[in-house]
Amino acid sequence: MPWYAYVVLGAGLVSWFVPFLRTGWNFRTAQRTDRRARWGMLVQAVGYSLLWPSAFWSASPGGWRTALCIAFLLAASVLSWTATRALGSQLRLDAALGADHELVRRGPYRFLRHPIYASMLCVEMGTGFMISPGLLFAGAILVFLAGTEIRVRIEDRLLASRFGEEFLRYQGAVRAYVPFVR
Repeated sequence: MPWYAYVVLGAGLVSWFVPFLRTGWNFRTAQRTDRRARWGMLVQAVGYSLLWPSAFWSASPGGWRTALCIAFLLAASVLSWTATRALGSQLRLDAALGADHELVRRGPYRFLRHPIYASMLCVEMGTGFMISPGLLFAGAILVFLAGTEIRVRIEDRLLASRFGEEFLRYQGAVRAYVPFVR
């Protein structure tokens, strides 16, 4: 893999990850938690790991794959920075609701119900375009999407249980994590 590929991947992944460190996670005891969403996290992690073939360093991505990698990693960074800022102290690792939980609809939450998952999908896509052969890339995406669907469904159920009709209207009007796809 050419030297610039390492720079692009490294810079993109760091840029995506920094806002999660800066925002600070909410580790206070939640009023309601659904730990089944951790299964989704595990499946997503498998999806990420499938991207890294045993000899990824011998890949030569070419211009168009590098351009797509950069575009997806930029989108991932923008989404992670804006989504963590909009969530603020509601950012949690688990699918959970705090006593003071609000239905966030500002920032990227105006367009996507789960922009952090959209950013994670962009990281998956950007990394895959840079290092993965086609079939492995496609399989990794499918596995990652399965994990994301587990998490989205659990979180949506939690939000619907708290916000009822208000959330159902929001859910009907705003896509989950991929624009233009319900």
